[in-house]
Amino acid sequence: MKVRIGSRGSTLALWQAEHVQQRLAALGHEAAIRVITTTGDRIQDRRLEQVGGKGAFLKEIEEAMLAGEVDLAVHSLKDVPTALPAGLRLCAVLERADPRDAVLASSGLALKRLPAGARLGTTSLRRRAQVAALRPDLVLQDLRGNVDTRIRKLREGACDAILLAVAGLERLGRRGEITEILEPDLFLPAPGQGAIALECRESDGPVAAAVAPLDHARTARAVAAERALLAGLQGGCNVPLGAYAVEEDGMLRLTAFVARADGSGLLRGQARDADPLRAGAALAEQLLARGARELMRG
Repeated sequence: MKVRIGSRGSTLALWQAEHVQQRLAALGHEAAIRVITTTGDRIQDRRLEQVGGKGAFLKEIEEAMLAGEVDLAVHSLKDVPTALPAGLRLCAVLERADPRDAVLASSGLALKRLPAGARLGTTSLRRRAQVAALRPDLVLQDLRGNVDTRIRKLREGACDAILLAVAGLERLGRRGEITEILEPDLFLPAPGQGAIALECRESDGPVAAAVAPLDHARTARAVAAERALLAGLQGGCNVPLGAYAVEEDGMLRLTAFVARADGSGLLRGQARDADPLRAGAALAEQLLARGARELMRG
C-alpha cells in the first residue's frame, strides 16, 4: 500500500522519517514523505513551554493527519504528550536507540570536571534541574535549535558545553563529538528518549497493519511505564522530570525524578512491576506522596 508520511523538516526528523520509509519499503509498502513546518520549528526565540510545550512539534502534523492529508506521523517519542488528539493513536514504537544524554564540551572535560562558572547550554527543564543539582556552580544558558545549530553555537563559543541526546547524535553520525555519556543512575533521560513513535488515525486499520511489524515489544513495554509515570504526575514540558525503565527478569524497574526548576528538592524514586502501567502509576503515587506536586508547582 501507499503511505503518506508527515515529518518535520529538521535533519534529524527527516532521518527518522526516511528510516521508517525504508523499513516500510522492505515490507513491500511505498511511502512518500511530506515536510510540515510546526510551531516549535517556526518559533525559536521563546522557551518551549511558552509556545505550547513539546506538543508544539506535533500540532500541524496531527492536524494534517486528521484532515486526511497524510497517513502517518513519525515522532521522537519524548516529544509526544501522553494525551493525544481525539481520532489519533500511537500505532508502533520502534526499537529504542541509546536513551542516554551526552555532554559536548569545547574543553573536552567531563561534566564533573568543568570549571566553576562554565556556561552550559540547554533549554530542557529536566536537564537544567539535574545539572543544577549536580553542579550548582555552573552557569545555565538557554539554547534552542536543532542538533546542528546547537553544536555550531558551541563551536562558536556561545557556551562552554551543551547537553544533547546520544540517539540523535548517533543518527546524524556525530557520536564522535561526544565528550561524555551520562549514565541513567546519575542523570535520567526524558520519558521515551531514544525511541521513535508512529502515530496514525484511529480509524486507519490498513496503515496500522502496515506498520505493526515495526513495533518493538520490549521497547513498547519500557516506554509505556515511563509514559504512565508521566501521566500519573500530569507532567509535561513545564516540569523538570526524568524517567527510565529497564527490563529485569520479566519485571520492569522504573526510575524517575522530579524537582523544582532550579534543581532544588530533587526527589528520586523507583518501582518494580511486571505490568508497565502499574509500574508507572505506582511510582507516580509514591512521588506524589513524598511531595512531588508541591515541587512541580514551585
